Amino acid sequence: MIEVETLGKVVESGAGPLTILHEISFAVAPGEAVAIVGASGSGKSTLLGLLAGLDLPSHGTVRLAGLDLAGLDEDGRAALRGRLLGFVFQSFQLLPALTALENAMLPLELAGLAEARGNATAMLERVGLGHRLHHYPKHLSGGEQQRVALARAFGVRPKLLLADEPTGNLDADTGGEIIDLMFEMNREAGTTLVLVTHDEALAHRCGRTIRLAGGRLVS
Repeated sequence: MIEVETLGKVVESGAGPLTILHEISFAVAPGEAVAIVGASGSGKSTLLGLLAGLDLPSHGTVRLAGLDLAGLDEDGRAALRGRLLGFVFQSFQLLPALTALENAMLPLELAGLAEARGNATAMLERVGLGHRLHHYPKHLSGGEQQRVALARAFGVRPKLLLADEPTGNLDADTGGEIIDLMFEMNREAGTTLVLVTHDEALAHRCGRTIRLAGGRLVS
């Protein structure tokens, strides 16, 4: 599902070039659950952005389902994300002017899928929010907002789910419920999961851990 070869990312800073990622190589098989762990500033979120094609590497290759992301233009990468990927973020990333149902419907509508309303409703019911369809994000708790984000991510039946610190803004009990739900839905859908986290207990729930330090893959 994912092939990363000698991936590097260098950005310009006031003091000159700053290397964020050094020669990263790994692969993720279809259906695998992989955690990316490391201290703050180790390059975890940068790596996730490169895997999603939201940014391009300075050198090296990222392939999703055999397609080289650097060989696609911005529209092509966006189309690939719409076809293959689901996202869950620490900050939920719900649109405040849309209801829970409308937020969950959005990627389905963008993908041109039929029955967007019915499918989004079913996913919200699946995450326990069937009674909150028409509530706006500001009227939902953090845990409920993350449930909407899960419904939105899984609604398009993604082959790959990328999660960036999905419990970072939640208390321990609520975060545990969200993680249980995410893994349960992931198993049901057979989705490949790549999860960025600083939580070692959460990382151990994945089948494999990729550990970064100072922008380098150390284990």
